[in-house]
Parts: sequence; C-alpha cells; structure tokens
Amino acid sequence: MRSEFAEAMLTSADLHPEMIFLTGDLGYMALEKVRERFRERFINAGVAEQNMISIAAGLAHEGLKPWVYSIAPFVTLRPYEQIRNDVCLHNLPVKLIGNGGGYGYGIMSCTHHALEDIGAMRILPNMQVYVPFVDSDVGEAVHQMLNDPHPNYLRLNLGAQISQPVPPFTVWRRLTHGNKSVVIGTGPVVENALNLESAIVEELDIWIVSRFPITTIPDELLEQISHLRRVITIEEHYGQCGLRETLAALLLETLGTSIRYHSLFARGYPSGRYGSQRWHQAENNLGGEGLKQTMIEFLL
Repeated sequence: MRSEFAEAMLTSADLHPEMIFLTGDLGYMALEKVRERFRERFINAGVAEQNMISIAAGLAHEGLKPWVYSIAPFVTLRPYEQIRNDVCLHNLPVKLIGNGGGYGYGIMSCTHHALEDIGAMRILPNMQVYVPFVDSDVGEAVHQMLNDPHPNYLRLNLGAQISQPVPPFTVWRRLTHGNKSVVIGTGPVVENALNLESAIVEELDIWIVSRFPITTIPDELLEQISHLRRVITIEEHYGQCGLRETLAALLLETLGTSIRYHSLFARGYPSGRYGSQRWHQAENNLGGEGLKQTMIEFLL
C-alpha cells in the first residue's frame, strides 16, 4: 500500500498547496518522488518523532494540513503524548500515516510491530482511524482524510490479494454471503479467511470494517447476526481495545447475550520467536492451519 499512498500524495500535492509532508527519516525507495513534488513543503524531521508531531500541530494551527509518515509504532506509540495533547485535544487536522501495521515488519521484531495502534488511536478525542483492505482502498481513504477537518490515522500494510471484486472503500463492507456464521474483520488479514477452502468460505458471511471508531452496526448486518446467532472476529491487532471489544460492546447493547461470539486476534509472541508476517499470523491462528481448524470447529 505504500506505493499507492505515495501516488495519492503526488496527485494531491498540486491540488492542495496547504499540504505539508513530514517524515521521520523514513521512506527510502518510496517517497523520493513525493519529496521532489512537494519541494520546500517536504520536511525530514529526523529520528525525533515527538518533535515531529509537535511541529505538525503547530503547522496545522496556522492553517496548513500536515501529513506525518513513519513506521506504524513510531508514528503512533512513540509520540503518543504529543498526539493526545498537541493534536487531538486541539482537534487539529494532522494526518498520521503508519506503514507496516500489525506484524508487517516481520523479522524486525516487536519494536517494529504495531499490535496496539488501532486501539491507541481510536480512543483519542476527535481521531478517526482508516484501515484499508486492498491497495485500491488507499486513494479513497486519502481523499476522505483530505476532506476531514479532524485528526486522522491511516494504517498501511500489504494489501489483500484476492480475485473477487471488493466494494468501494467505506466504514462497513460485505465481502461474501454465507448461511452459517458471520465473520467480521479489519485489515488485509481478512484475506486469510477469504482464501480458506471454498466449502468453508461458502458458509461464512464475511464483513470488513475499515474505519474507527465504530458506533453503529448496519441494519443488514444486524439482521444476519440475529438470524445466524454466530459471530467471529479477526484482526491483526490485540483484542483489548481492538475490534473484538468494540464489536462486543455494540452487540451487547443491540442484541443482548444470546449469540455465540468468538474472536481471533494477535496474542503477541506465544513461542517467543520472530518470523515473517505470515509466520506470525499462523502462530496466532490468524492464518494457515490454525485459522482453518478454528473456523471448522466454530461452524460445528
């Protein structure tokens, strides 16, 4: 998704002269053309994320629209106090872009993984979180962020690789129709559920959430949940403060406790080892045989 994001920046640069691009000394082999297009509006703030956020807040206060780019944990967790105090409490239109959400940076280990970012960002005042599913979502997400006068966080990752068409980017999207269980996920990890054996996928009514916080559930989805009485969530993020708890609270308010509810989420590093993003997903039952067996058992 990084290339799609850079292309969206190139498209927007001349149309929005108030845009300022800041990076924390990152973007090699991705942002060179962005730097050339933005010229003096491109700022490399160096390895100083807290300072970078405060600079962005000051620029936004003067009427500019800063876009701040870094690895996901570096742009969300390292400068968290500055995001809260300087940006969100003043409701300034600073746009944060985190590359490599979830286990995206694989073998580079926990310091480069972002398993708390959606939760950490969505609970901040005035903040909207955008989580694209496929590469083509990125341009529309950027467009919506450009027109949003509030703080935003865009979580980038490797886009899902699926053959079926995907509805245009919005908060809720239905990907498949099934008659056994509802699956609700966020981010490209949902690809793993879509790529299970066809006999399993045919029984799954799969939905994806692409923007947080969520405060309502579509009527069509509520009807399916009321009918099937089974819900399973999937996210490359900790369950605490993630989709798991968000959705559970909404369902408790609307439907009560008469449904079967199960969640698949990141549990950190069960083996204490590191590997590729796919390896971490499989270890946490977010992909591979573990995901397959979980789905089969849940459908029984």
